Amino acid sequence: LFSSWKGYGKRVADIKESKEHVIANSGQFHCQRRQFLRMAVKELESVLTDEPGLLGPKALYVFMALSFIRDEVTWLVRHTENVTKTKTPEDYADSSIAELLFLLEEIRALVRRHIKVIQQYHLQYLARFDALVLSDIIQNLSVCPEEESIIMSSFVSTLSSLNLKQVESGEKFEFSGLRLDWFRLQAYTSVAKAPLHLHENADLAKVMNLIVFHSRMLDSVENILVETSDLSTFCFHLRTFEKMFAMTLEEPTMLRYAIAFPLICAHFVHCTHEMCPEEYPHLKNHGLHHCNSFLEELAKQTSNCVLEICAEQRNLSEQLLPKHCATTISKAKNKKTVKQKQTPRKGEPERDKPGAESHRKNRCIVTNMDKLHLNLTELALTMNHVHSFSVFEHTIFPSEYLSSHLEARLNRAIVWLAGYNATTQEIARPSELLAGVKAYISFIQTLAQFVGVDVSRVIRNALLQQTQPLDSCGEQTITTLYTNWYLESLLRQASSGTIILSPAMQAFISLPREGEQNFSAEEFSDISEMRALAELLGPYGMKFLSENLMWHVTSQIVELKKLVVENMDVLVQIRSNFSKTDLMASLLPQLTGADNVLKRMTIIGVILTFRAMAQEGLREVFSSHCPFLMGPIECLKEFVTPDTDIKVTLSVFELASAAGVGCDIDPALVAAIANLKADTSSPEEEYKVACLLLIFLAVSLPLLATDPSSFYSIETDGYNNNIHCLTKAIIQVSAALFTLYNKNIETHLKEFLVVASVSLLQLGQETDKLKTRNRESISLLMRLVVEESSFLTLDMLESCFPYVLLRNAYREVSRAFHLNRVAASTH
Repeated sequence: LFSSWKGYGKRVADIKESKEHVIANSGQFHCQRRQFLRMAVKELESVLTDEPGLLGPKALYVFMALSFIRDEVTWLVRHTENVTKTKTPEDYADSSIAELLFLLEEIRALVRRHIKVIQQYHLQYLARFDALVLSDIIQNLSVCPEEESIIMSSFVSTLSSLNLKQVESGEKFEFSGLRLDWFRLQAYTSVAKAPLHLHENADLAKVMNLIVFHSRMLDSVENILVETSDLSTFCFHLRTFEKMFAMTLEEPTMLRYAIAFPLICAHFVHCTHEMCPEEYPHLKNHGLHHCNSFLEELAKQTSNCVLEICAEQRNLSEQLLPKHCATTISKAKNKKTVKQKQTPRKGEPERDKPGAESHRKNRCIVTNMDKLHLNLTELALTMNHVHSFSVFEHTIFPSEYLSSHLEARLNRAIVWLAGYNATTQEIARPSELLAGVKAYISFIQTLAQFVGVDVSRVIRNALLQQTQPLDSCGEQTITTLYTNWYLESLLRQASSGTIILSPAMQAFISLPREGEQNFSAEEFSDISEMRALAELLGPYGMKFLSENLMWHVTSQIVELKKLVVENMDVLVQIRSNFSKTDLMASLLPQLTGADNVLKRMTIIGVILTFRAMAQEGLREVFSSHCPFLMGPIECLKEFVTPDTDIKVTLSVFELASAAGVGCDIDPALVAAIANLKADTSSPEEEYKVACLLLIFLAVSLPLLATDPSSFYSIETDGYNNNIHCLTKAIIQVSAALFTLYNKNIETHLKEFLVVASVSLLQLGQETDKLKTRNRESISLLMRLVVEESSFLTLDMLESCFPYVLLRNAYREVSRAFHLNRVAASTH
């Protein structure tokens, strides 16, 4: 422009010189100015927080500070993506900008919080000083036309009528009329031929301008905040806004100020007056989107930090597990031997004892845990800075973002702790998982000291979701993982004979066979593991486990019914003539699938035994956590008698079963069988099949004697082919079937005892040694059947199977067991 004007050549050179000066120095100048503002405004904020009464007399300095911050932030926003060629580009990027934004929001919040302090001070200033000074000036005017006099007199009367009760009562002030009259007065006194000239009465102008400012301190504080500290310019520089936030997250010392970014999103509403109505929804979406994204990222960072600390705590907790003490015990024992005095083996690193991580020679050494706790403290400060704030009429609660993220991360962490591998079918022991979960929970409970999050709700929701098949995100939970693992790994191998049930150990144990399984069954099924499993899954999870177990049981029952139907004619004849030896000898060979019946019934027994063990774990956990509930439940169960209505009985048993209390009739099994798809057969036919199933089992028992694995082991108190589980299957399935058909359970079990006793007694007359190989061991099943059932007694057994036979069987089995052990040790 100047180059086209004559005589302005020097101005062109001045402009070019100024440009070069600005390019060379403005970046550093503004950088240093921001550093100064950080220190100065921080001190101002500290003083005002400590003494909010200073907000009255120092209001002008407060708004000046806000405007300085706004100007510097605006300058940086406009130049950060348009950096000119300079040797110091770092001056155009500020990783500490969050602190300035935070201080701006803090002072704005202070002004809003103590607005009555500002109003009280300036109201008294207007009424007790400004009104008196203005009155004196008016009286000293040499010339004062009538209209101007009326306006100025109204000023004095308006100001003089103010009193503190108006502030205390929360009255809304309105001085826009007074300020409009002042503009009108300026217009009157600015014309050429006006009697009263404003430039000749400078004191009047100064006082009135002061009154205008003071009046705005009463009715327009919010507007002044917008004028001096509005940062809605960010809505036009969203990319820069996001980059500043990302830089803040990378700077650990700035994390505590990161909450300023979501708060700044509330400023976007101030630029709506510059837009047409059609653009408002778009702007609103931008503001809410960025506010949500910032809070989501902060919550994510916080929850990540929490879970990292939890993982460290879990690692420390894992060092205290019993399995790690074997090495320590071994070393302590070997210290007494001569070998220990010799040179130790190479390749065996010294294992640190638990607690070694807390020993420090120098406190200046910063560990990973120290860094994590420092980051968590900073993030907790930012998440807990405000309880709530508004963005475009939406109320935002930062703690809710953190709660949802913590809940989701805790869910994933619990599943991760289970360590399930679908390929190798590996999974953590329930007791180890429980120890890890407790380590996580114990730390998360301490979060209440740092952030305003309802950690009890977070933990409760996460653990409750883990008792369901799927969590809120549709992912598998530990309930599903452990249910599938126990069914597909442990129980499947137990059905194939690789794993056996040891009543003596009250656990499933693995038989020493190569290549069959990659885990030790007793480590997953003993009393402590079942208790840990019940505590992890809870009543809901155990119910899901039970439902899946019952599904497998009913599938086996369906196949058993088919086998009974195939042999129905023969079984009917056997039932009528089981005491006739000659006829039985001709009927028994006609049966098909007897081994299949025994195998399937054994599988049912294995499943039901495992369920009983799981239920016992649930009962112990329930008794520990809710003894005041367990007592009444057990008492209510005791009131149930055989004469009680079956519906009432099943209702009470269902309640007891949910608490892990064992029942004579399994309500879950009854419900599962009742839900089977019925075919065209009538209830009478179904009842007949149930009766014949027991007969089929009774006459098939002698076949077990031919199996080498049917030898009774005194050491495990069971059989290597799990046929001792038959007893639970016979009792539980019979009770469920005859309850369903409303028949007497005791009568049919007595019939089973009689037929089974006759079959086993007839086995004693067999001359083929292969068929009687384990006759004594099989005879012991009769006593196990009676012990398993509350419907049978030893007197009932004595009437059909003499006790002397059981005594002789125990003696023979014991003698054979000891002979085998001696032979094995000699070999």
